[in-house]
Amino acid sequence: MNEFGKRGKNADLKATIGLENLGNVFWNLTPAELVEDTIIGGQGVLTDTGAIAIETGEFTGRSPKDRFVVRDANTENSVWWGDVNIAVSTEQFDALYNRMKSYLIDKDMYVRDAYACADDKFRMNIRVTTEFPWSNMFAYNMFLRPTDAEIEEFDAEWNIVCAPGFKADPAIDGTRQANFAILNFTRKMIIIGGTGYTGEIKKGIFSVLNYVLPHEKNVLSMHCSANVGEAGDTAIFFGLSGTGKTTLSSDPNRRLIGDDEHGWSDNTVFNFEGGCYAKTIDLSKEKEPQIYDAIKFGAILENIGFHEGTSTPDYTDGSITENTRVSYPIDFIDNIMTPSIGSGPKNIFFLTADAFGVLPPISRLTKEQAMYHFMSGYTAKVAGTEVGITEPTTTFSACFGKAFLPLHPAKYAKLLGEKLEGTDIKVWLINTGWSGGSYGVGSRMKLSYTRAMITAALTGKLDNVSFETLPVFDLSFPTSCPEVPSEILNPRQTWADRAAYDKTASNLADQFVKNFEQYATETSADILAAAPKVIA
Repeated sequence: MNEFGKRGKNADLKATIGLENLGNVFWNLTPAELVEDTIIGGQGVLTDTGAIAIETGEFTGRSPKDRFVVRDANTENSVWWGDVNIAVSTEQFDALYNRMKSYLIDKDMYVRDAYACADDKFRMNIRVTTEFPWSNMFAYNMFLRPTDAEIEEFDAEWNIVCAPGFKADPAIDGTRQANFAILNFTRKMIIIGGTGYTGEIKKGIFSVLNYVLPHEKNVLSMHCSANVGEAGDTAIFFGLSGTGKTTLSSDPNRRLIGDDEHGWSDNTVFNFEGGCYAKTIDLSKEKEPQIYDAIKFGAILENIGFHEGTSTPDYTDGSITENTRVSYPIDFIDNIMTPSIGSGPKNIFFLTADAFGVLPPISRLTKEQAMYHFMSGYTAKVAGTEVGITEPTTTFSACFGKAFLPLHPAKYAKLLGEKLEGTDIKVWLINTGWSGGSYGVGSRMKLSYTRAMITAALTGKLDNVSFETLPVFDLSFPTSCPEVPSEILNPRQTWADRAAYDKTASNLADQFVKNFEQYATETSADILAAAPKVIA
């Protein structure tokens, strides 16, 4: 086994994670070296802007049903077991990992020393050992990058081993199918096999932080973006796909802390990551100039198509997947916080694209409502992608990231409530969806209006205006807002058929209540009291 690259004096794969008899082992190669190995190995091509384009193989997205957590004495009574956290035994993990180690004998491997959490008080050192060079480059892009001096003394707290070419045998290994991602909180390891989708690496560590930080350090881990204004005020943006989280947190007058994963300690909001992992389907310079300009040498494009006969990406091409992606270090974009840390938040925004046209475009939440809507994680997806479906569909994802929660959602909501208690932090519910009727009747809220409402909230221009209360949902909304027509602020008044609005609102409220039933036994009475009131 020959070893090359920048390697710490105590770095030893055999002693720490039992990997031995490998081929060549490449430690902490530069992006240029990893690009070169990717091209030489026939696993990627350079685009006309210098980015490397790769294909992740059979899997072009995460596989939630194939994500497992080792159930042992440490996790038995703390993990939220079920369809999000599927249990495997220590014996299953060990047997599968032993087979994985045998598969890797004589194979060249790439090792990356990195860390998560920009706030040094919560820094988590990570070692990522990968079968493919571009998987290792993804870890370089997405995690925080230690200095050469830090690498010399590097001691990994968590290890990830990623071998896309190794496929599990469900009959032997107890997995559902050939691919898997398994978290072992006792051994502090993540093993990933049978899938080349790089997001499994990123979200594996996010899931780890979602356990360790709230459970052990009283830090609220969050699936959100965050930015900082000229006065040093921090804002947090939660939202599921399609709600505008990335777009609305990208503000030329505010510096970006990060676009996806953060922690909220007693006095800081800090990025977990050192990069961005953005969707590229239908990307254009006009719509997302910062992402577009970041696609240069050092960026990795995943599963894109090309304009015929060229090396120019065709971002409208979804033939491989609609989930086309690019990863790049965060300093590839302008106007960022360095380091990626802000003070505690002054404003929190929950973004929802309500395709039913029921919720106000902006409303201010009480602490209890904030906890309720945080646990609900609501948005609605519009119809049209499947034949015969003509109505919007509700989507609820607890804490705006249910798939990554090792703990019960009530634990995160409780921590949110504790951080809001006795403060002047404002929590806003922003509807970026429909007004004047449901999808197909009403119209989508103008982005300029949503930006104006968020700006008004951030600059305190809503502090002294009058508010009214929306029935059923009991939401408090402003009656006026600079640069926004006052007639759109009350959603009921925008509907020509008020009776139809009332019926739709009651139906949506009923879906909220039914969704929340799964959390009721673990949730306090004051949060439950913040639920919408269904009209019989």
